[in-house]
Amino acid sequence: MDNLNGIVAFVRTAEALSFVAAGRKLGVSASAVGKTIAKLEHSLGVRLFHRTTRRVTLTEEGRHFHERCQRILEELQDAEMMLSKAAQTPRGRLRVSLPVIGYRFLLPVLPAFGARYPDVELDLDFNDRLVDVVEGSFDAVIRSGTLTDSSLMSRRLGPFRFVLCASPDYVARAGLPRTIAELAAHGCVRYRFPTTGKLQPWTLADDGSEPPNLRTAMTCNNMEALRGVVIAGFGIGFMPDFLARDALASGTLVTVLENHTIPPGQFSILWPSSRQLSPRLRVFVDFMCEHLFSEP
Repeated sequence: MDNLNGIVAFVRTAEALSFVAAGRKLGVSASAVGKTIAKLEHSLGVRLFHRTTRRVTLTEEGRHFHERCQRILEELQDAEMMLSKAAQTPRGRLRVSLPVIGYRFLLPVLPAFGARYPDVELDLDFNDRLVDVVEGSFDAVIRSGTLTDSSLMSRRLGPFRFVLCASPDYVARAGLPRTIAELAAHGCVRYRFPTTGKLQPWTLADDGSEPPNLRTAMTCNNMEALRGVVIAGFGIGFMPDFLARDALASGTLVTVLENHTIPPGQFSILWPSSRQLSPRLRVFVDFMCEHLFSEP
């Protein structure tokens, strides 16, 4: 418990970068906060703050410790909130931002969510731009790729695969590449990230790198458009399996280099770490983690 009190004092000081301001939040004196943190530093064997007569700043060790401690306190707050509101029915409006392609995997599970939680009103924003969760007043966002914002809490929704596809007409006209090297002789339809302008890498090589000689025939900043261009026979495309599934089943697309292993992609759901999970957000997160990408 002594360490827990020290952690609380440390997090509040790290938030305000002031012993005085932290003391006001905790209802104790600045001197008491300073002594508690000094005791914590002695226990850990590291200095958490640089102290001068004018300011308090985090050390490198303090910065890393703060990220962990903040999450611990938020988990404790969430646990208290979960217990205190266990009997409360999830209700109200929930704003969620997803990539445009998200409707392909989200819509099939929404009827079941709506039936289970009829009092939750979903406000879905399908948008490929990188939104600011807090400034955009979103309760949560669903995004793929590497997570870089440490101010957001997250849970993984599940992996998906990328597949190389082409139309039967294109294969009849240009042939089917049998090796990665043979892709150099084909037109590649590439996805361009709308937020950065960079081309999505085709991670096909055994070491996870991109083949060096890909010939870009067209770029699209929308995956649905990319899928349509590939179905029309313009070239070979690299897309998520859930986007290609219907077209592959109907025969309007065929797989390319089917036996070649492509590293999986990953979607996650994220929400502000400073915001306690409301019952409606908690059930949405739990439901999506259970149901999205549950099929092989």
